[in-house]
Amino acid sequence: MSGGFDLRAEPWIPVRLLTGESVRLGLRDLFKQAHEIADLELVVPPAAAGLLRVLAAITARIAQAGGVRLDDLGVAQDIDDWHAVRRRVLQQGRFDPAAVDAYLDTEVPAGRFDLFDATRPFLQDSRLDKECTDSKGAPNPSGVNKLVLGRPTGVNGAVLFGHFTDTAPVAVPAAEAVWHLLAQLYFGPSGQCTPRRITAQRAGSGDAAPLRKSLSYFAWAPDLFTSLVLAVPGPQAEADWEAKDACPWEEELNAPLEPLAAMTWPGRLLTGRFRHAVLLVPSADRRSVIDAYITWSTHETALPARDPYQILDRRKDGAFQPREADGSRALWRDIDSLLLKDSKQDVQRPPCLEDLPKRLLPTLRVRAYGFEQDGQQKDSVWFQSTTPPVLQWQEETDPQMAHHVSRCHRAAEDAGSRLDFAAKVAWRIATDANADTSAKAKIRIDHRKPGPWASAALARYWPSAEREFWRLATPEQAASAIERPFVEAALAALDEAIGQVSRADIRVARARSRARAILFGLVPASSAV
Repeated sequence: MSGGFDLRAEPWIPVRLLTGESVRLGLRDLFKQAHEIADLELVVPPAAAGLLRVLAAITARIAQAGGVRLDDLGVAQDIDDWHAVRRRVLQQGRFDPAAVDAYLDTEVPAGRFDLFDATRPFLQDSRLDKECTDSKGAPNPSGVNKLVLGRPTGVNGAVLFGHFTDTAPVAVPAAEAVWHLLAQLYFGPSGQCTPRRITAQRAGSGDAAPLRKSLSYFAWAPDLFTSLVLAVPGPQAEADWEAKDACPWEEELNAPLEPLAAMTWPGRLLTGRFRHAVLLVPSADRRSVIDAYITWSTHETALPARDPYQILDRRKDGAFQPREADGSRALWRDIDSLLLKDSKQDVQRPPCLEDLPKRLLPTLRVRAYGFEQDGQQKDSVWFQSTTPPVLQWQEETDPQMAHHVSRCHRAAEDAGSRLDFAAKVAWRIATDANADTSAKAKIRIDHRKPGPWASAALARYWPSAEREFWRLATPEQAASAIERPFVEAALAALDEAIGQVSRADIRVARARSRARAILFGLVPASSAV
């Protein structure tokens, strides 16, 4: 039995319609109804980050105006011409159903969108069941638990993380297996993996996936059609304009031991940088996945590429690297990096947020997907978040608001940093009998024993700071003094962390007084009471 789960038709992508109804759609209906869809509802944010790159690559193939597609290399030579085509596509308000059918049924070879196709299953390598073998030549799969993010593998963690074990694996529905396939290809680990024998040697280690431990930011419109069109990245200067662009489902399988294909725009940039190879093993009825092979796809050095959806931060050596995901850091703390363009030289905002259509800016939010991980095997937490419509305040459109928002963020960060320091000072004073409690005495913090107050205070501070940030980050507050509200939020968090009972102790009272004085130092003299 071959194939049996056609991603063009099977309902595997959860969405919310503009009517509020939640449904699942296949690729064909997703694109044909994109103008009627309000949002994606994938419950695995890493999969959503990967899916949006796949959808953006397909969008570049099907979105056209006057017979010119968004991936037209001739138009891409002049960015103004490309923006003009995008503008005309957006004005149409929906994808042409005929263009959707033509791409899915004619331009892409048969079977390439089938999850279980015998020769070219979607985004998989059908050779793995022959190349991933044990020392006796028997198939050596990785296990379905290795595929599904959040499940434990091996003998550790089964009780802590879920009732799954490698000795009694639980199949995953085929629709959900696609989500985890995407997450593995975009966020998979480096290091030891299932060995793959291509030559006489069985290599059993690989490199991290291209998005590992990263954040992705997308311009988010009221409907999915507009979001997808805006997700198509503008022409990349680093792309090879002579080589033919292709997505994995449009070309033949790669040769793992040969040099990588040239980095082209937009298909290979979005979907051709994988470092892992995966093969799903279906159940007899093709409705679920019962096993999987997960191994390396290449050991060649990755080609340089600027991901269009990532913030870049300058390192100490002057080079830039993608901002890493932090599950404890809320999205609003990145807002100024998404708004400021020329005045923040240590940060580069995502290219997909450049040159957005001005008429849409008042409606555009920012959607972020993140996955906090280390560089190798540890996965901590994934998350997604969406801002209010803030892109209307980008620096080139509204420099006053862009800088006001940046000022609000800086005030919040300053208060948070000062709170962390003040709480540690207070703990040292309260617990060290030899500490000098006079107002001007220098207190040396023991970073190995910072005490519990700092972390407790910050956990209380940041939600309050977020509320103050959105209250102050409005045009009406642009001329207001913004430091004091964040200091007051920090003071309240400090008091809650110390607790009423503890504050009754004379030494704790002195420590609290010293910490409050440190925080009040952030309030400008003109606004101090």
